[in-house]
Amino acid sequence: MSDNTSGENLNTSKEHIITAKSISHTYKGSDRPVLSNVSFNVEKGELFGLIGPNGAGKTSLISILATLLTPRAGDIQICGINLADHPGEIRKRIGLIPQEIALYANLTGKENLYYYGTLYGIEKKQLKQEIEKYLEIFGLREKANSRVATYSGGIKRRINILAGILHKPSLLLLDEPTVGIDAQSRNLIMENLMMLKNQGISMIYTTHYMEEIQKLCSKIAIIDNGRIIKTGNPNELIDESNDCSDLSELFLSLTGKNLRD
Repeated sequence: MSDNTSGENLNTSKEHIITAKSISHTYKGSDRPVLSNVSFNVEKGELFGLIGPNGAGKTSLISILATLLTPRAGDIQICGINLADHPGEIRKRIGLIPQEIALYANLTGKENLYYYGTLYGIEKKQLKQEIEKYLEIFGLREKANSRVATYSGGIKRRINILAGILHKPSLLLLDEPTVGIDAQSRNLIMENLMMLKNQGISMIYTTHYMEEIQKLCSKIAIIDNGRIIKTGNPNELIDESNDCSDLSELFLSLTGKNLRD
């Protein structure tokens, strides 16, 4: 994979922040593709929901978009830049909020944020201002100097999100950012994600909480068995179904009620 970042090939798009065409991937040792001919677009400034049962391919797709996994086939443009040719340029423009907490338990929340901000190359004075601003917005100022090991799940999740937005990414990839936390923390996170969207940050959001997707996202893709089976505005898709009253019912009607362990 080349990482030549000469400017003449870094063509920018005015419409889509992501254009993905025919993405396929099979893990080594498996005879079943985890992704098969997946294509979709995400508009700039859009909060795009990606939902599917366990094992549907959501996290694999997020890993590909984050340049952590190389697909076997397909083409991806992010911010108008070809991902295969310029992964380093892509990394500068994205923020990743992983499903697992990516914090150092023996450091304080603020120390974690300074560490990640330094990795992004943010100038010291600017980094301090960004950290103080977001600690206030996310209700974390009082806990910022305590060790992460002492935090509740909700506080860890909020710090985890802050670590991914300090460098002001154009695209934020969120893999189940509210799993296992209390209702108050979930509500605050959702409010602040809408704030970030209103600031122009585009997002891909995965979760098993259908009410979050229906509330936050203007467009969704439902993925199952490595294939996208439905895309569109969630409320319009519900209306088109005729017999589904909400996104949860639509999701089950499309993916079935069998357990996916």
